[in-house]
Amino acid sequence: MRHFGHIAPEVRRRLFHQEPCEFTAGSPARLLSAALGATLYSPATRERLADDVVKQAGLGVVSMVLCLEDSIGDEDVAAGEENLVRQFADLAARVRQGVELPLLFIRVREPEQITDLVRRLGDSVPLLSGFVFPKFTEERGIPFLQALDGAEALSGHRLFGMPVLETPELMYRETRVDALEGIARAVDKYRDKVLALRLGVTDFCSSYGLRRAPDMTAYDVQIIASVIADVVNMLGRADGTGFTVTGPVWEYFRVPERMFKPMLRTSPFLAEQAVELRDRLIEHAMDGLLREISLDQANGLLGKTCIHPSHVIPVHALSVVSHEEFCDAQDILRPERGGGGVLRSAYTNKMNEVKPHRAWAERTMLRAEVFGVANEDVGFVELLAAGIPG
Repeated sequence: MRHFGHIAPEVRRRLFHQEPCEFTAGSPARLLSAALGATLYSPATRERLADDVVKQAGLGVVSMVLCLEDSIGDEDVAAGEENLVRQFADLAARVRQGVELPLLFIRVREPEQITDLVRRLGDSVPLLSGFVFPKFTEERGIPFLQALDGAEALSGHRLFGMPVLETPELMYRETRVDALEGIARAVDKYRDKVLALRLGVTDFCSSYGLRRAPDMTAYDVQIIASVIADVVNMLGRADGTGFTVTGPVWEYFRVPERMFKPMLRTSPFLAEQAVELRDRLIEHAMDGLLREISLDQANGLLGKTCIHPSHVIPVHALSVVSHEEFCDAQDILRPERGGGGVLRSAYTNKMNEVKPHRAWAERTMLRAEVFGVANEDVGFVELLAAGIPG
């Protein structure tokens, strides 16, 4: 699989200076954690789940979470588990016929479900990339990680965990640091099993009875922004101790009337004569999403939890490295620059300081590998237009 693999090769060649790389579920963890992109959630109870998975893979989705937790009722958990076993068997048959699937994860409620599901999935376990752990703390999280370790040994198949950080202990100022230190201890102990950390901003908001409006991002809600900042501060460092931290879910996908449309009624959409595309995005409440994706990246997050297919391509399009970013990162990482110093960018519009910007350049080159580098004259509007189905 690869990002933008669903569009024609000749279109990719026109859009990309460096095309996104190909990867598989067996690729190195560092690559997979960056390549998750827009992770699409789906309730595990969907009757045509296998059809949905195959369809979304054909539309550019590279990672999905099949959810047994908050997206279904307590009374539906057993039926959801049974459905997953059936749907995975269906998917396994399709794979034998050459169908390509995204990375698949199951969001469980309790650690015991991990071992039980791995046993019940049987020969279809190789289709599974891992599990998502809800409401992760040190005390609650260790049993999930231990169960994951045991399930991997039982199945002989590599499995990853993705903890979701969403508990009130992380929201409350008096408990936040202790909670983050505990989470850091837990995930560091099982570092090779943790693919990424996911932020559960909806649960954070519920602690205060809040819900952000469609014209506001998570960063406009200051109490939420402070949690994101502290999570990145303690768990997302670029010194080798950090993890990939993914962006929060965007809840909206259609609104009848919009209060503001600052990004979509102006440049670059009108400048690119992309009014029709702009209107399609407005219909799906995308202006707030585009702003939030940009702020995710500015605050050290990569990828995003998504609950609607229309969110996927915007996340991926804004994750593509621009030609300018790529040139800057290349210059900074040249072997002859190892001693440091300052140089003018290839675009002659900024200063590149080799030592302070090195970690940024390394992250940028990893993102370039998985999402590609746009051609010099290609912007995100063209990437959106190419990626979104008509």
